[in-house]
Amino acid sequence: MTTLSERISQSAFDGSRLRVVLLLDLYDGCQKQFLEAYEHMRNHVASVPGHISDQLCQSIENPSQWLITSEWESAPPFLAWVNSEEHVATVMPLHSCVRDTRSLRFSVLRETGQAFSAPRQEPRGGLQPYPRVGDGVVRHALTFTVKPGTEKAVAKILAGYSSPSARVDEQTRLRRTSLFMHGNRVVRAIEVQGDLMAALRHVARQPEVRAVEEAINPYLEQDRDLDDANSARLFFTRAALPAVHHVTAEGRGPDEVNRHALLYRAKEECGLAVARLLSRQDELAAEDPANPVVGSTVFQRDDIVVRLIDISGPLDGQPALALGVHGPRKPAVLGRLLVDGDRAARGTRADVSRFVTDSDMQLITDRLAAPDS
Repeated sequence: MTTLSERISQSAFDGSRLRVVLLLDLYDGCQKQFLEAYEHMRNHVASVPGHISDQLCQSIENPSQWLITSEWESAPPFLAWVNSEEHVATVMPLHSCVRDTRSLRFSVLRETGQAFSAPRQEPRGGLQPYPRVGDGVVRHALTFTVKPGTEKAVAKILAGYSSPSARVDEQTRLRRTSLFMHGNRVVRAIEVQGDLMAALRHVARQPEVRAVEEAINPYLEQDRDLDDANSARLFFTRAALPAVHHVTAEGRGPDEVNRHALLYRAKEECGLAVARLLSRQDELAAEDPANPVVGSTVFQRDDIVVRLIDISGPLDGQPALALGVHGPRKPAVLGRLLVDGDRAARGTRADVSRFVTDSDMQLITDRLAAPDS
């Protein structure tokens, strides 16, 4: 029997503790400078809500290789911290020391205590109760805004580029890229089989992609210089829109599925609540055979929430399920969390349908890699 847990391949809302692993390769001779920067960062992070502990380790084989591990009560406080301007400023001194980094994030599933040790305080946060069964796909998104009035020019550029090679290496390949716009906001959602960071670096090196990025530079609201490593890093750090939940309605894969992205503009400090509500509603809807949503991914950063859905039939066929809320009072709960959410809050089919239409992002391009590419 298929369980709901097996359909949830990704979730930041399972309540389990989070282990973050950061692998670093330092420039030669930068160890002392790195340690000073780390001490400043460590003292600052210690006061961040949700942070439990961290460790700094140096390789016994290669002195330039370092490891930072940190433990958090759960994923949401870590994501709030790592996506904040405060975090950007805190880690800035590390950039001049580090040649390369790789960040990994894990829910804590099981834990073994030390035998014969003195009793210790039970750590905050729980353990993930079961292993998630994924599909081998990592989902991520980027979002940024362009200058008002340039939307058509930007859409034309983003729709017209040649796709880069999907094959990154033996383990990693690009699977799908979907680009959307809503007003002057752009969202680029990508699906990768294998190593996300390897795929992102691969894409950044491709001449087709570099040409597009250079072409849209004059239209961006946030200035950037792709030839300056710090400027590019800062832009893409601020543009990151992490996936916080993915669920698939297993066993329902119709021949024709339409992809949509819905933009939810949350009220100040309500983004996490919106993402959590949508995620829980999608979990429940995944069990309903009448649900037209075949798959849903919720992305969230600050007060920006985007829900990417693959849906059978028209978007307005079942507007409440398309919106991500179904049942008594659920549209009202969502509406109270959103800017201009009055129409959703009224909860009538006509109001919800109109809100879905207004939230639906314009699809610019949707590219699915060939299986053998």
